[in-house]
Amino acid sequence: MVQRVYEQCLKCTALAGLAVATDDERIADTVKSFGGNVVMTDANHPSGTDRCFEAAQKLFGTDTDNTVIINIQGDEPFIDPALIDLLAGAFTNAEVEIATLIKKITIFQDLFSPDTAKVLIDAASNALYFSRAPIPFIRNHAPEKWLNHHTFYKHIGIYAYRYATLAKLVALKPSVLEEAELLEQLRWLENGFKINTQLTEYEGFAVDTNRDLQKANTMV
Repeated sequence: MVQRVYEQCLKCTALAGLAVATDDERIADTVKSFGGNVVMTDANHPSGTDRCFEAAQKLFGTDTDNTVIINIQGDEPFIDPALIDLLAGAFTNAEVEIATLIKKITIFQDLFSPDTAKVLIDAASNALYFSRAPIPFIRNHAPEKWLNHHTFYKHIGIYAYRYATLAKLVALKPSVLEEAELLEQLRWLENGFKINTQLTEYEGFAVDTNRDLQKANTMV
């Protein structure tokens, strides 16, 4: 699994370096066996963001405020390299501190599933809010018709940050909205950080269950 993700990332044109961050020696040994870079991190991190920052510290030190760090999940063996390049491209705008990806929702079940995080964006494509509920509410139309009357977006959970911004994010305490929705990015919004979004047609496929693994094996 991790080797496939790593090899997909190597196809990116925007990445200057790549490493697997883990607290598990078995994963570290696997990465080394196929010639990959690995960074050992603490086993007690509360989130992937914290693990990402520790790895960044070990890789870059503290003198790289504008270095862009992309947090790529290790459970997406079919991730499209162009997706990562798209995300990295957001940082050609010097004002972007954090970036993530969104996709138009076209399926009714996705709109109303609490497992699918929805996002509202402003005119500059910055996130206004993330929610497990369908947002916005479409008044005067039945819910089953909402997709006909508004463009809704789902969140694709891959993030990129400037190093200095990532250092600030991991110092924040959990927030009220974050704890209500169980969405970490709400902590950042509540504390005044802007999250730029880039629109993609990519549909991620994370391998989280045995059923997912069976499906992934048919795609190899």
